[in-house]
Amino acid sequence: MIGYYVHHHGRGHLHRALALAAALDEPVTGLSSLPAPAGWSGPWVQLERDDIAPTAVDPTAHGRLHWVPRGDAGLSTRTAQISAWLDEHRPRVLVADVSVEVALLGRLHGVPVVTVVLPGQRADAAHQLGFDISTHLVAMWPPEAQNMLPGLPTASRERVRPLGALSRYPVRLPTSRRPGPPRVVLMTGGGGDDLTPDRIDSARRQSEQWEWVVLGRHGRWSEDPRADVHDADVVITNAGQNSLAEIAAARTAAIVIPQDRPYDEQRTSAAALAAGGWPVLVEDRFPDRGWSERLRRAQHLDGDAWSSWCDGRAAERLAELISS
Repeated sequence: MIGYYVHHHGRGHLHRALALAAALDEPVTGLSSLPAPAGWSGPWVQLERDDIAPTAVDPTAHGRLHWVPRGDAGLSTRTAQISAWLDEHRPRVLVADVSVEVALLGRLHGVPVVTVVLPGQRADAAHQLGFDISTHLVAMWPPEAQNMLPGLPTASRERVRPLGALSRYPVRLPTSRRPGPPRVVLMTGGGGDDLTPDRIDSARRQSEQWEWVVLGRHGRWSEDPRADVHDADVVITNAGQNSLAEIAAARTAAIVIPQDRPYDEQRTSAAALAAGGWPVLVEDRFPDRGWSERLRRAQHLDGDAWSSWCDGRAAERLAELISS
C-alpha cells in the first residue's frame, strides 16, 4: 500500500497522484482535503481542513514549520485522521505532495517518505526539515533545467532527483494543426493574476489576424483543456508546473507570464525556461503592447523542443523509484 498526500491548492498535485496510481502495480490511497477525483480507483481519505479557526495563531511554530496554527480544531482532526490511517494500514511509502507537516508525521510513524520538491526559494528551516527527514526527494522538471532551487544548500540540492515534467496527458505525436487562421489559447488559472477583461480585449485588437480562445476565470472554464492546447499555434500561460507540463506534452509553443506565488515558485521556473532553449517567450507581466509581433515570434518556435522538458516518462520514473 502506498499513501499519497495531495495538497488542496492547485491541481498539479492531484494530477501527479492520478498518474502515479496508474503507473503502479499496487494500491494507492489518496489523502487530501479535496474530494476523490474522477477516475480514482483506490481508497481515498478526505481530510478535515486545517484552517477552520478565524485567526491563525503562531501558524509556523516560530518558523520551524509552515502551517500548524495553535488551537485549530480542523488541524487536530486532520492530523488524527492521517495518524489513524498510517497506524491501520502501515503503508510501504508515503508520498508528500506537498506538506512538510505530513512528511514529518509519516516519518514519526516510521514510514519512508518521498517528498515532491517544488521550484523556488526552499532554503527556509521548515523546507530543510522536510527534505532532511525524507528518504527520497523528487522534482518534476528535467535535469537540464538549471537553478530551480536557488539558495538551497548543496547537500540538499544534490539529493533532489529531477524526473522531468509530469503531464496527465501523453506526449502528442507529430501532426499538422488544422487549417484556418493562427490560434492562440490564453490559459488563466484560479490562482490569481493581474489580468482584466480590458487588457485581454486590447491584446485581441492588436492581433486581429489571430483567433483567440480564453480559458479559466477570464473566459470558458475547462477541466480538460487538451483539445484547445492541441489546436493552438501558441499558448499563453502562467509558469505553474501543471500548465507547463501539459503544454510541453502537447508540443505547443508558449508565451509564459509567471505569477507571484510563495517562494518565487513561478518566477524561478520561468527564469529556467528562458535560459534553457525551450520553445517559450517569457514576459515579466502581461504586455500592453506588441501582441501581433510577439505572437508571430512565438508561432515560429519549434514546439518539438519541449521534448527534453517532458518526454512522457516522468510517472514511470516515479513509480520505479517508489517500487525499488
